[in-house]
This record gives sequence, structure tokens and C-alpha cells, in this order.
Amino acid sequence: MSYEKVEQAASIIIGTKQTARAIETNSVSEVIVARDADARVVGKIISLCKDKGLPVHYVDSMRRLGKACGIDVGTAVVAVKYHM
Repeated sequence: MSYEKVEQAASIIIGTKQTARAIETNSVSEVIVARDADARVVGKIISLCKDKGLPVHYVDSMRRLGKACGIDVGTAVVAVKYHM
């Protein structure tokens, strides 16, 4: 389900650093995290989401998440930006 949400989203942010910045500036509506990502990599993102009250959805594969974003490599985290 979340793979399709990423594919259909009007605007996404890919990667942990960019996602963390976007969460801190309140420009994200939800975050998708790959379950096969290293916990050290996604731990900060999950913590930030809890602090901000953002929903976190999980998918099984970094590779498939990257593909849903239209990139050729896997990604641990994707954020969906608010519609403006």
C-alpha cells in the first residue's frame, strides 16, 4: 500500500538527512520507512516523527521503496510533503 502512496504522491523527499530537515520544518505529512533498513539509520527519523506526531508507515524493502521513488537504488526513508 505505501509503495503505491509514494508512487502517487505529488511531492516526496528521499533519504534520511533531507527527511529529518523536512520534519523539523513541519513540511511533511507522513513518513515511510523500510523495515530492512539499519535501525541506526532510521532511528532518528522515527524518533522525530513521534515527537512531531507524524504517522510512520512501514514497507518491507529498501529496494522496492527506491523503485517506487523512481530511483535505481534503495532508500531507507521517504517523506510525503504536504499539498499546498
